[in-house]
Amino acid sequence: MRHVRFRDPSGATRTGTWTSDGIEFGVTTYDPEAVDILPPSEPSKIVCIGLNYEDHAEEEGMELPDRPMLFLKPPNTLAGYGDKISLPEGKDQIEFEAEFGVVIGEQCRNVDKANAMDVVAGFTCVNDVSNRDDQRVEQNWVRGKAFDGAAPMGPVVAPVENVPDDATIELRLNGETRQQSSRTELIFSVPELIAEITDYMTLEPGDIISTGTTSGVGGLSSGDEVEVEIEGIGTLYHTVE
Repeated sequence: MRHVRFRDPSGATRTGTWTSDGIEFGVTTYDPEAVDILPPSEPSKIVCIGLNYEDHAEEEGMELPDRPMLFLKPPNTLAGYGDKISLPEGKDQIEFEAEFGVVIGEQCRNVDKANAMDVVAGFTCVNDVSNRDDQRVEQNWVRGKAFDGAAPMGPVVAPVENVPDDATIELRLNGETRQQSSRTELIFSVPELIAEITDYMTLEPGDIISTGTTSGVGGLSSGDEVEVEIEGIGTLYHTVE
């Protein structure tokens, strides 16, 4: 079952199941277009991975890391399915990055790689929107990665068993495929990432690990429509203003 957080017509926040018939909560089935789809969890932090695909490292002209490159996005970056995100003013290079998201299911620290999947609640879609003007010029990752709305994600949390080990990952910009990859191309796997991250910090229920992007990153402009589709999860859709 794919779990989805949403706000129903009365304004109440619910967690339901997204099926082929709609969003089911109790005995009621809602049309997804008639409710507000919320981010799939309420994370205390989003732990992001840099350069976790060889082809992306190559297009950035950077060497492959010998251990995961980690940075954080705070909760203010959250956006959900159908949201319209605002780009930072006066910036010329704001880019999309389709990413495979891991939703943590329990508080954990010092997790062994062999047991890492035990702490995973499921998977989701993420767009790691990035302000390259400040990230590259100043090497400032707060201005570059932590602005409001810089982490659209969702629309659901899909169970681990529903998502193939070779799940495809695709980003479409205004209907045109711009990124296409697979989980199999990750340099550091989900268990390896969880083990590395929890060596340094406690992960809380609902925290997100955004596992890095493949090649093909490109610019966003006002009016763009973005879709991130991952096999077994579904499609995250958002717009840009």
